[in-house]
Amino acid sequence: MTTGTLVMLHGMTGTSEKMQPLAESLAPNGWNVLCPQAEIEHPTRGGFAWWLRAEDPTLPLNKECQKQVEDSMKKVIREIPNGPVIIGGFSQGGAIASALLETDLHERIVGLVLIGTKTVRPDSLTESLPFLKPREIIWMHGRRDHLVPIEVGREHIEIFESVDWPVTRLEHEKGHMVNFNQKEQLKASIQRMADLV
Repeated sequence: MTTGTLVMLHGMTGTSEKMQPLAESLAPNGWNVLCPQAEIEHPTRGGFAWWLRAEDPTLPLNKECQKQVEDSMKKVIREIPNGPVIIGGFSQGGAIASALLETDLHERIVGLVLIGTKTVRPDSLTESLPFLKPREIIWMHGRRDHLVPIEVGREHIEIFESVDWPVTRLEHEKGHMVNFNQKEQLKASIQRMADLV
C-alpha cells in the first residue's frame, strides 16, 4: 500500500498546533500528517498568516500580498517530504494549497481539500489547469461565511469544474468554519484520494 502525507494549512491567525488535531482526524489510513506554520505574525490578533490581506476579501491581492503568498508557498514546499501528497487547508491555507498546483509540487499532489477558501491567483490558476492531470478535490464552504463570501468560494471551485476536475461539494448553512456535521464525508473523500495512489 502506498502511503503519503496529508498536508493541512491553517487559516489567518491560526497555528500548526491548532490545525494538527483536525488533520490527524482526517488523515487516510497509514498516511503521515504535516501542518506547516506560516511565518507572518498577525499584528493585532495573534497567530500567523500566510499573507496580510486587505480588509475586503473579495479584492485582488496587491503586489506586497502576492509576494507574501509566493514566499509562503516556497516555505511549505521546503517542508513537504517526498512521496504523494494530499494538500489542503482552511481559509488562507486552502488558497495557498490550490496555488501550489502552479508549482513543480503539482506532480506529487493527488488531491486537494479546500475549506472556506478562495483563489488568490485566479488568472494563473485558470491558465495552469488545462495542462495538468485532473485530480480529486473536496470543497467545503458555508453559505453564511462573512469573511470569504460563498460567491467567492464558488468562483474558486468553478475554475476546477470548468476543466472537468472531479469535485465533491459540501455546502453548509454555517459561517467561516469547518462543518463537523460533514466531517465523515470529508474524511471519506480524503481516503478515496489516497486509495487511488
